[in-house]
Amino acid sequence: MNEIYLGLMSGTSLDAVDAVAVLCAQNGTIQLLGTHSLALPEQLRADILTLTQPHDNEIERLGAVDNKLGQLFAECANQLLSKLALSATDIKAIGSHGQTIRHRPYAKMPFTLQITDPNMIAEKTGITVVADFRRRDVAAGGQGAPLVPAFHEAILHTNEKNRVVLNLGGMANITILPADDNQAVYGYDTGPANVLMDAWCQKNLQQAYDKNGAWAASGKVNNNLLMEMLAHPFFAKTPPKSTGREDFHVDWLTKFLDYGYTNVLAEDVQATLLALTAQSIADAVIQTDFKTGELWLCGGGAYNQALWQLLAKKLPHFSLHSTEEIGIAPCWIEASAFAWLAKQTLQGLSGNLPAVTGAAGKRILGGIFQA
Repeated sequence: MNEIYLGLMSGTSLDAVDAVAVLCAQNGTIQLLGTHSLALPEQLRADILTLTQPHDNEIERLGAVDNKLGQLFAECANQLLSKLALSATDIKAIGSHGQTIRHRPYAKMPFTLQITDPNMIAEKTGITVVADFRRRDVAAGGQGAPLVPAFHEAILHTNEKNRVVLNLGGMANITILPADDNQAVYGYDTGPANVLMDAWCQKNLQQAYDKNGAWAASGKVNNNLLMEMLAHPFFAKTPPKSTGREDFHVDWLTKFLDYGYTNVLAEDVQATLLALTAQSIADAVIQTDFKTGELWLCGGGAYNQALWQLLAKKLPHFSLHSTEEIGIAPCWIEASAFAWLAKQTLQGLSGNLPAVTGAAGKRILGGIFQA
């Protein structure tokens, strides 16, 4: 049976809530029907950022933000329905990623926490919601991230060519899709994608991001700073591995600048952050041992032309592609993935890849909140 699912996503970039409607056909194909985006109010964005680091009175503030985000996600979903002339009864379910507040897969008691009250979304939309996807994987001994690789496999695997799918959100993750079915699909976070560049751009230019990487392209890479940042323990970890704002944030960057790099020009810092993203990704792709292949870019960072060009230079044996070529623009892949994950949950199918997250096995992910 063909069914329509909505996907709701707010990532580490904290710029907006993204909503998609996807048609999941009985034959397994996926068609993007429509999209909508709703900007995060500045105060709400500030409140979320505060919650990502230890602070006073966290439970009280978390409860309020959880509620506000639930209402905003529901509003975004309802606006998309109106835009597409669809009603709640046309939708099988909503898959809501929520907003990651903490991600501690390496803690003594590992945990991950995504807020955005799914009860509120179900109440305000009248649609069944599937949410809290990551914690079941963590309970099974996994990282709880990345989860999108299972979706990447569903839409991009081919027996004709080796492919690597690169998701460039706040953080970067790769999915390795060997052409040979005897080789396992796997993937992991490679490190920061946009999170540091966006934060530095906001701090210095009062702009949310560096359009096309133009500001970074105007600067020069400081190789000493780059090497010091690449010495972060995360890069030396072996997969499965995942990361977030807990590891890579503007205060982490500022520590380097305050102790030894105070005279580095702002545009040179941006160029170095771009190089950090590109180098950590290239190192990971090279480790696949694919002699040749395709690199498929998705996520907001896929629109950064300076990053695209640097990756092409560092990976000359890979042809670069945008997911636009398969009918889903890069900025809508992740929201589409959570619509697909909702389908998996309701059909009693697994949503994780143990080779990616490190979980003990495949698991049905998420809780179901009935309309």
